[in-house]
Amino acid sequence: GSKANVASLEKGIKVEKASGTSAYTVAEVYAKGNSLDKKTVSVKGKVVKVSQGIMGRNWIHIQDGSGSQQKGTHNLVATSQDTANMGDIVTVTGTFAKDKDFGAGYLYKAIIEDAKVKK
Repeated sequence: GSKANVASLEKGIKVEKASGTSAYTVAEVYAKGNSLDKKTVSVKGKVVKVSQGIMGRNWIHIQDGSGSQQKGTHNLVATSQDTANMGDIVTVTGTFAKDKDFGAGYLYKAIIEDAKVKK
C-alpha cells in the first residue's frame, strides 16, 4: 500500500484463508499480483484501520498474519461503499489492482477496489 498510509503489523493475527477459487491470503495477492491484476479476488482478514469517506469510498485495511512488514506485504487495502469496524474479521471481495496510483501520494502495490465486505 501507500507507505504513509499502511497500518503497522499487528502482532498475533492468525486468520484462516477465505474459501473458494478466487480466495487468497494477503501475502499471496502481493506475490501473484501480475496474474491477478483486474481479476476478482477474495481475502479474509482482521480490520486494522478504516478511513471513511475519502474520495467517495471507505478504505479498509486488513491483515491475516501473512506477509512481511519489511517488504510491505502484510497489509491489504480494500476500497468499498461498505464499511467495517476495527477488529472485525471480514472477507473482502472485489477487483484486484496492481500498482494503482490515485495521485497525491496514494500509490498501492496491491489493492482491492469496489469490494463487498462480508462479516
